Amino acid sequence: MAGLAMLVLAPTLATAQDFAAGTLVIEHPWARATPGGAQIGGGYLTVENKGGAPDRLIGGSFEASSGFELHEMSMDAGVMRMRPTGPLEIPAGGKLTLDPSAKHIMFTGLKRALKKGETVAGTLVFEHAGTVPVSFEVEGIGARGPAKAGSAGHTGHPMPGMDMD
Repeated sequence: MAGLAMLVLAPTLATAQDFAAGTLVIEHPWARATPGGAQIGGGYLTVENKGGAPDRLIGGSFEASSGFELHEMSMDAGVMRMRPTGPLEIPAGGKLTLDPSAKHIMFTGLKRALKKGETVAGTLVFEHAGTVPVSFEVEGIGARGPAKAGSAGHTGHPMPGMDMD
């Protein structure tokens, strides 16, 4: 009987980091760990729109912070610039990717440090799909992406052999 229960639960466990809202699929929400005393943190994910009409990510919340902002990072003459953006469009049949090198979520007013391995509740608010509860998996400080099931070699570090956890 226990074997049957595991077979029934296996598909759920394999996609525990994906969330759905209507025609939107939110893939692997994650955040980077932060040092003690940090006031800001970053959140990342991919939203795939499997529908025929665009939607827009307009906001959200994060249990461990008092603020949630959509931001964009760019390089200008060798200087990193960070600025808030407006709502972010998810085109019909397309994807929106939020990652450390471009558009991302900025968690402001952190209430505590984010620790690698923990899961933090949050929400994403879409113009048409509404409010969607999600969980952000916290990766190492230098992570470039979420750890994926079955990726035993994943370090999440920006350079091979570098340990920033």
